[in-house]
Amino acid sequence: MPRKKPDLFPPPARGSSKPTGPRLAIVFGDQLDLDAELIRSLGEHDTVLMMEVASESTHVPSHQQRTALFLSAMRHFASKLTHRGARVRYVNLDDPANTGSFETEIARAIGAIRPTQLVCTHPGEWRVLAMLDRVRLTHAIDVLILPDTHFITTREDFNAWAQGRQSLTMEFFYREQRRRTGYLMEGMGKTAKPVGGEWNFDKENRLPFGKEGPKPRPPIPLSFPPDQITREVIDAIQRVLPSLPGTIESFGWPVTRAQALQALDDFVQRRLPLFGPYEDAMWSGEPTLYHSALSSSLNLKLLNPRECCERAIDAYASGHAPLQSVEAFVRQIIGWREFIRGVYWFEGPDYSTRNSLDQHAPLPSLYWDANTDMACMKACVGQVLDTGYGHHIQRLMVMGNFALISGVHPRAISDWYLGMFVDGVDWVTLPNTLGMVMHADRRPDAGKGVTGLVGTKPYAASGKYIERMSNYCKGCRYDPAERSGPSACPFTVFYWDFLIRNHERLGANQRMAMILKNVDRMTPETRTQITIDAAALLRKKMPPAAASLWAT
Repeated sequence: MPRKKPDLFPPPARGSSKPTGPRLAIVFGDQLDLDAELIRSLGEHDTVLMMEVASESTHVPSHQQRTALFLSAMRHFASKLTHRGARVRYVNLDDPANTGSFETEIARAIGAIRPTQLVCTHPGEWRVLAMLDRVRLTHAIDVLILPDTHFITTREDFNAWAQGRQSLTMEFFYREQRRRTGYLMEGMGKTAKPVGGEWNFDKENRLPFGKEGPKPRPPIPLSFPPDQITREVIDAIQRVLPSLPGTIESFGWPVTRAQALQALDDFVQRRLPLFGPYEDAMWSGEPTLYHSALSSSLNLKLLNPRECCERAIDAYASGHAPLQSVEAFVRQIIGWREFIRGVYWFEGPDYSTRNSLDQHAPLPSLYWDANTDMACMKACVGQVLDTGYGHHIQRLMVMGNFALISGVHPRAISDWYLGMFVDGVDWVTLPNTLGMVMHADRRPDAGKGVTGLVGTKPYAASGKYIERMSNYCKGCRYDPAERSGPSACPFTVFYWDFLIRNHERLGANQRMAMILKNVDRMTPETRTQITIDAAALLRKKMPPAAASLWAT
C-alpha cells in the first residue's frame, strides 16, 4: 500500500505570480547558504528574518558549543547578507524584546513589517515545519516553502526509490547515487562500473591500530579561535542560558564559509589518505584521528556536499589519496547522509515515536557528567562534553551501543544526540540514532522477519569489540571477556542480557541467527545469572540524571 505523507505546504502552481508586496524571508540556523534559491530570490522590498531564540537550545538540552556554533555562524552570515545590501531583521539572544521562540518572533516580525508572504527554505525538522503551518493559519498569511537545493537527492526522488520497500538498504541507494552523480564511476548509464571494480571497501576499512597506536600520529584538525563575534555570542549564552551542558573553553569550530573551506582543504591534504583504513578505529586522546570533522559545516550549509566529494575525488585522481579512503568519504556523503535525510522525510513525523524493541530505561546521568568507571564511556562522553564532537564509530559502537544494550528509551538517547553534538540537526540525528543505533524504527505494519527500517541488524556488541578496535580497555578495571562477577565488563553483561531479552524479536533476522545460537547453548542458570547481573548493574551503575542534569 502507498504510504500517505503529510503535505502541510503543497508546492505552488507553475507560473504563479510573485507577491507584489514585501516578503518576510526566514533563514534558520542550519540554512547558511549564500547560493540558496531563497537568497538569490531576494528583492529590494524583502526582509530577511534571522532569530536566536532560547527555546532552540532548551527543547532538547543543547551543548554550549553547539549553541555557540549555530549563533556565531548565523551572525557572520547575517553580516554577509547586510554587506550584499539585503535588509536583515536579526534578533539577538540577549535582546530584551526577544520572545524566546521562532513562532512568537515570526509573529512579532509580521506585526512590524506587514509582509504579504512568508518564504523560507524547507526546514530540517518536522517540528519547525509544523510551526510554520501554525503561523500560516494563525495569521492568515501565505507561506512559500522552497526546496533545499543543498542536497544531491530531492525528497521526491528518494520517495520514488523508497516507495513499496519494507526495509531501506543504504547500499542499494548508494549505488544508484554513484550512477546518478558519476562519482568514482567508469562509463555512463546502466553499463557504468565502479572505479576499482568494487562498490565499497568496507572489508579493507576496518583496521584497528597496533599496540602502539596510530602511526604516524594523526594531524590535529585546524582550529579557529573565537573572533569578536563569537566571543560576544559566548558571553550572551553564558548570561541567558547559563545551565547549558558541556564546556565552551575549547571552541574552535568553523563559523564562516571561508573557514569551512580551510577545514575541508586541511582534511583532504592531511587526513584523507588514511581515513578509509582506520575509519572504525578508536584511540584514547585522539578525538578526531583521520576523520574529517566537517559534518557541522555541511549541516549548517557552509559547505556543499558536491564540492566535498569532488575535492576528495581530485585527491584520488592526483594520486594523493587511495581509492579506499576516497570511496569511504564519498559514501558517507552521497550515500549515508542523503539516505538518512530521505528516511526522515519519507517516514513522517510519527517516526520519532517508534520503539520497536520496547525499551524504556531513562538516560543515565553518566551521559551528562562522564562520571563512570567504564574507561571507554568516560573517554567518549567526556570528549563530547569537552568538544561537542565524537566520530561515527564512537557514536555508534560505544555511546550508542551502551544505550541500546542497557535498554535506554530510544527517544531519550536520540534527544541527547541532537543536542550534544555540534552537527546536531533532527533530520540527521533522529534516523541515525533511532534506526542505526537503537534499531527501534520497525514500521508498525512491517511484515514477519522485518526488524528494522534503517539497520538490517542491531549494532549490539560486547566489550570485546571495543577492546579490538581501541585501547580504551587497557587499564580499565573491567575485563571485556568476563560476563559475570565483579570484574565483568558492563558492555559484555548488557550485551548478553540484550540478546536474551530480545531473542524472540530478533529470531527471524537471518543476520542474527548465528549469534542467537550462542544464547541457545547457554544453560538456564547462566541466562538467569546474566539477567540478574544486568539488573544489578542498572541499579548500581546507571542512576538516571537528576533534573539539574537535564533528565530526559
